[in-house]
Amino acid sequence: MQVTRLPTDAKAGPTKPEVRAVLARKLALGPADHFVEVGSCTGAVTIEAARRAGRVTALERKPDRVEATRSNLAANEYDAEVELVNAEAPAGLPDDGDALFVGGSRNYEAVLDAALDAGYARIVMNVSRLEVAGEAARAFRERGVLDEVLCLQVATGYDLAGATSFDANNPVYMLVAEPGADGDAAETEGDA
Repeated sequence: MQVTRLPTDAKAGPTKPEVRAVLARKLALGPADHFVEVGSCTGAVTIEAARRAGRVTALERKPDRVEATRSNLAANEYDAEVELVNAEAPAGLPDDGDALFVGGSRNYEAVLDAALDAGYARIVMNVSRLEVAGEAARAFRERGVLDEVLCLQVATGYDLAGATSFDANNPVYMLVAEPGADGDAAETEGDA
């Protein structure tokens, strides 16, 4: 497993590695996929997607975060063709994307509509605020594309007086949509 190096901070912080692992599973990226990220921030998700997908487009509205993504991409190995776009989505959202990750909550309904209109096959949105998660779930449901909601809570161990204690990260709510799925392909225990 390749370590994702993030030498340039973007203040908002990267999506935690454990959350990125679940995200990778839900996106199921392959070398023929065009992955699109809205809100690249540090580029942590962009980098890991660029190791799986053939093409990556990362949108970020803040120029300093575009530069953080660019810097962090340069510190890592990947094979995909990567394009960084300084735009506020849905502006700049490609019409030929296969999988979309929405890493921020700004304009998410317009982004969701644009992705659905363009025919994206997989859409995942991460939210860290409970109220926004509820509204986003409603937006996904109204569009008939809410396939799964996860609440991910990660706690990291640290040494405390010669024993292990845990420092909990804030929960992340992950909304998953597969607009073209027939709904009959439920995962079985043997698939996990």
